[in-house]
Formats: sequence, structure tokens, C-alpha cells
Amino acid sequence: MSLEVTRKENQQPTPPTGGHNGNGMAVLQSMATTHRLRLNPNTEHKPESYEGLHLEFSPLLFSSLERYLPPPMLSLSRDSKLHYMRDIILRYSPEGERTRVQKQREYRQKIISHYQPLHRELYAMHASNFFAPSFLKAIKENKEESFRSIMAEPTQGVFTFEMLQPHFCELLLSEVENFEKWVHETKFRIMRPNTMNKFGAVLDDFGLETMLGKLMEDFIRPISKVFFSDVGGSTLDSHHGFVVEYGINRDVELGFHVDDSEVTLNVCLGKQFSGGELFFRGVRCDKHVNTETQSDEILDYSHVPGRAVLHRGRHRHGARATTSGHRVNLLLWCRSSVFRELRKYQKDFSSWCGECQREKKERQRVSIAATKQELLKREGKPAT
Repeated sequence: MSLEVTRKENQQPTPPTGGHNGNGMAVLQSMATTHRLRLNPNTEHKPESYEGLHLEFSPLLFSSLERYLPPPMLSLSRDSKLHYMRDIILRYSPEGERTRVQKQREYRQKIISHYQPLHRELYAMHASNFFAPSFLKAIKENKEESFRSIMAEPTQGVFTFEMLQPHFCELLLSEVENFEKWVHETKFRIMRPNTMNKFGAVLDDFGLETMLGKLMEDFIRPISKVFFSDVGGSTLDSHHGFVVEYGINRDVELGFHVDDSEVTLNVCLGKQFSGGELFFRGVRCDKHVNTETQSDEILDYSHVPGRAVLHRGRHRHGARATTSGHRVNLLLWCRSSVFRELRKYQKDFSSWCGECQREKKERQRVSIAATKQELLKREGKPAT
């Protein structure tokens, strides 16, 4: 599955001012020529918020990149840092990508300017009304032991936990139904969530983008930082949020695939249904995506409304047929632009790819065996 998504912004940022003081462009240009981005992020630095600015890229991307700025630049104004980071991003962003982003923004704006939300309380983050108390407590404590206390890990790298309150699930289902009714009445042609689902809706497209951004930034990223740091879990900076629908006259099942995400959140919203189990078959890099599944990588999971499944996007999975009723799931594909850039230059993915790990262990086994035989040969003993 793949569909690139960016965040919509509203306000034009103030251009950086000229001058020679601590916030001026003369200082910025001087620093830009004498300093380079940090190799590793400054985890102690609290970045600026770039929300509400009319930008070509996600505000979370700028907040994430700010942690990589050289120390002398961190004291500059937000506009100065924004100008510097934007120049870097534009340098590496193809023109075709910027055009696609602009068209996506115009498409969303057209929907939002005409669609009237049914439940406006969904469009801003109200954590105490959305999430289960146990989930909020674990997020507040922000420790691995707190997260594990509310989670099950039925197979390595797949975590399940109670997350959403029933009332929130009901409201979101109602909002999606209202949007689909509007689409039907207006005959507005919408883009579906991905290349594999013909039913469902992209939540970001009709105004829920900001709320879902907060969900990723404040609730999923802290967990991903602990459990998925090897695939950019600590630098998640953009998302694609959508619902999928299964049942009669809808999608029935979902084939074996990997997601276009670093980390995927999957929460069943309801309603009444039978079947539709998720099946997982191990994490793979691009090279090994079609390799065989090992016995310890097999997991079948049955959905429970309000209960979340969190896993790496490269964890191969699919959904069995929903044999009766109507099932709706909330999906949040969380992405890290930093990880994606670094991955271009990597050759070893054994920190997260199951097949790379097995190949590495086999190379080590062969090397140890060869070394042992060489030592025995030198000592004149027969090799075993």
C-alpha cells in the first residue's frame, strides 16, 4: 500500500527579517556556511511549534529537523530557523513532489470548505474523552514498564492494548457515515485510503488532520520511541489517517502486504461482525519481503472494538474475510522522513528485518566454524 500524505496549514509565516542582531538573516547566512546539521538529534532540545503556518511540508517535519540544527542556531527566531530548514528541504525535495503536495492541499481545502462536520468535538484533541484511563496513565508516566503494563505482545513487535473509549468510537463512526452521506449526495469524487481498499475514507481530507497529528505526536510517538526506535519511532513527523470498511457490499478481505509507514496504529471501531482476523508473518526489508515465514513469526489476531494493534509498517500482514456484519477500523500510518532518508544509504537492516537477522547469524556461524577448523588444523587435530 502507498499513498503520500502531508498536513494542511492555514497561515503564511512572517518572512525572516534582515539585520545583524541575534535573529537576523546576516547571522543566519553566516552560520549556514560554517555549521552543518548534527549527525544525531538533540533529544534535550524542545523544538518550536510550526502549526498554523502555510507551509509546503508537515509542521512536524520542521519540529523534528530542528533537533538536528547546530547548537548556535537553536537560539535564533522561529522564522530564521524555518527559513534555514525550508531551504534544506527544498534542496532535496523534487519539484514533482511539491506539485503533488500543492494539489493535495487544494483538494482538501475544497472538501473542508463545503463539508459540515457533525461532531465538532472530534476535530480537536480531547484526550480524557477519547482514550481509556489505563492508556492515558501509561502515556503520562512515559516509561517502558508503564507501557508494558497495559500491553500484550503476542508475537515479537506486535503490541495490543485498550485505547479508545466506546463513546469516541461511536462518534467517529457517526462522523464517517455523515461524510459518506455528503459524498453520495453531492457526488463528490473522493480519493480512497490506499491502493488496496475500495471503501473507507481519508480522515485527514475532511478536517481531522490536526487531531490525528496530535494523536501521533503526543501518544504514538512516545510509545514508538521505546519499541520502534530502529525504524525511526522517535522521529515520526507525518501521518496518513483513514478508516477502512469491511462486510457485505464493501471490502471483504485484505491481501498480504506491508504498509507505507514506519509504525502503524490499527484500532477497531466496531460494529457487529464475524471474521476479519489480522494475520502477521514477520518483519522484512524490501529485499526479503517475499521470503518464507518462520514458525515463530505466525500470529492471527481477532479485532476487539476500542483495542489497538501497534506494529512496524514493514511487518507483513493481511486481513481475513469479514464473513458477516460490518467492520470499521481506524488506521494511522506514522512516518519518519529522517529514517527514510537514512535508509537510502543503509545496506544492513538486521536490527529489524527478520531475514537479515537470520542471514547475519548464519554468516557468524559459518565464520566461527571456519575459525575453529583452522585452529584445529594448526594444532594437528582432526576437524569435527
